[in-house]
Amino acid sequence: MAGDHPINTPLQLVDDVAQISIDGFSGKFKKDCTDLARRITVLGHLLEEIKDSNVHLSCLNSCFSDLSVALQASKQLLLTANDTKIHSDVAVQKMPFRFQCVTWKLEKALGSFPYDHFDISEEVLEQVELVRAQLRRATERYGGPLNSNLLSRALSQPLDKEIDLLHSANSGIGTLHIENIGNIDHEVRPKVRRVPRGSVPDGSTSTKIVQESKRVGNSSKLPEVDVPEISGSTREDDSPFKSHEERQKPNSPVIPTEFLCPISLDLMRDPVIVAATGQTYERSYIQQWIDGGHTTCPKTQQQLHNLTLTPNYALRNLIIDWCAKNNIEQPPAFANRKIKKSDGSFRYVSREIAAIEAIVRNLSSRSVDDCRAAVAEIRSLSRRSTENRILISEAGAIPVLVKLLTSEDRQIQENSVTAILNLSIFDDNKGIIMLADAIPSIVQVLRAGSTEARENAAATIFSLSLGDENKIIIGASGAIPALIDLLVTGNVRGKKDAASALFNLCMYQGNKGRALRAGIIPALLKMLTDSSSCMVDEALTVLSVLANHKEAKAAISRGNTIPVLLDLLRTGLPRSKENTAAILLSLCKRDSENLACLCRLGAVVPLTELIKSGTERAKRKATSLLEYLRKSQQHSN
Repeated sequence: MAGDHPINTPLQLVDDVAQISIDGFSGKFKKDCTDLARRITVLGHLLEEIKDSNVHLSCLNSCFSDLSVALQASKQLLLTANDTKIHSDVAVQKMPFRFQCVTWKLEKALGSFPYDHFDISEEVLEQVELVRAQLRRATERYGGPLNSNLLSRALSQPLDKEIDLLHSANSGIGTLHIENIGNIDHEVRPKVRRVPRGSVPDGSTSTKIVQESKRVGNSSKLPEVDVPEISGSTREDDSPFKSHEERQKPNSPVIPTEFLCPISLDLMRDPVIVAATGQTYERSYIQQWIDGGHTTCPKTQQQLHNLTLTPNYALRNLIIDWCAKNNIEQPPAFANRKIKKSDGSFRYVSREIAAIEAIVRNLSSRSVDDCRAAVAEIRSLSRRSTENRILISEAGAIPVLVKLLTSEDRQIQENSVTAILNLSIFDDNKGIIMLADAIPSIVQVLRAGSTEARENAAATIFSLSLGDENKIIIGASGAIPALIDLLVTGNVRGKKDAASALFNLCMYQGNKGRALRAGIIPALLKMLTDSSSCMVDEALTVLSVLANHKEAKAAISRGNTIPVLLDLLRTGLPRSKENTAAILLSLCKRDSENLACLCRLGAVVPLTELIKSGTERAKRKATSLLEYLRKSQQHSN
């Protein structure tokens, strides 16, 4: 019977959680509930794919049972934590432990799940792995590893008995971190985290796009591929949009309510007044609300007949003064009309701010000529200095530039995408660009823009994809097929931009499948064999990050590529030899046929030479490959 299907119970529980989250959460644990519900909802994709598979599930009932227990506990916790009747200190104090129990149980259930038994897509596997990583981090933030016996007892107890368990076994679980109640594992804006400095993949973060004519896709700047996979590696502490409350120490003063944006509930850095209602919001959030097609004020629900946003300088100055008085890092990039210079001193920028704000206002002009002149000026200013990139962003230009990406005027579109490219060099602006939902419009330019606009759209994607989670968002946007088309049909500069962006995106495992389905392997192999191509280094670099993917490995092998790679191993430049050795190693691991082919073609001599004269990474790859060849020959004998 369908009702006896073991997948039905966890599926129903996921649906129940999704239904609870539709009504929204409130109270002290709003963010904790929202995070937990969001993660559980993602699991619905996994369960649906399992249900659609033809695998006999009766022997796997225990796995589904463990998951069902964890989901049932999650559902009960969400209902309890969202109950506005819970006001007692005892009930509040036990909540962090309950969240820790549930996140631990969910992560353990997912960790023991037999994924290999089912035909699960790579995209879904990547989503599940990301959820598991988030659950692990959440468990640690709620108080560290749990004693499994205590966990089982806690989950089986009624709410009013759990606190007794905590007190009686306190020595077994460590501190409860009660001071962090309601403030744990809050991924304020997970879409816009940037790669922490010094972490991998690098790309590198220090890559500079000084002006439109200097390309980020330079082959000499393509980063080394020999790095671990990205999945789940993003550090929550590095989110540039982490709430101000989360960055405070436990004893920090409470932020005045009027300093918080009604949408994000974070300390405002650029407060603006909505002319139609007089309400104040953080500029980027209210602009995103308006751009999403909303016609009412989020706070008052009044109709927005006038969409003008006016900077609230009085409130901004109050926030700055309050931050200084309480020794709290000030949120704005410049304070009191001053901007900090590289030597630590400050310079007044009132004149520059006024001039830039006037230009930004003209971006929305109904006159095409005025708009065209304004966007050209913004492009020019954004090219010149980091200071200008900060001021332009602070003036609210980014959401307007994103709108102009869809302009029918080619010149406006071209200058807009280039201005966004220039602005993205400043790391904090990357998050604002992502919040403005720029990716779909950038992809549209990438597909149908002018030659220069397509090149700069690819370069912008490269710049934005330095952030781990941005890779996921961009990969799901349809950017990869458009980049591959540019890789095939573009001029040299466009090809290099596309290769750089594809390399960054394919560092995320889920994007490799998308690239393969879009035909990236034939395009790259053609570059390797085309004598007139100047893209050999770029092709090798992208192939080296794809070659550890099962389907990519098969596609490369089918292309009879090993002789070509071996020739490059003998005659290529040091960087080419390095990536070639990495590709060959991926192709030949646990593949006796490819190993035999490599041996027949005389690979031992160039590999031995590479160990003597190659780069450190090349030496490692060549040594490993020679060891595989030696074992293969011994096995054959």
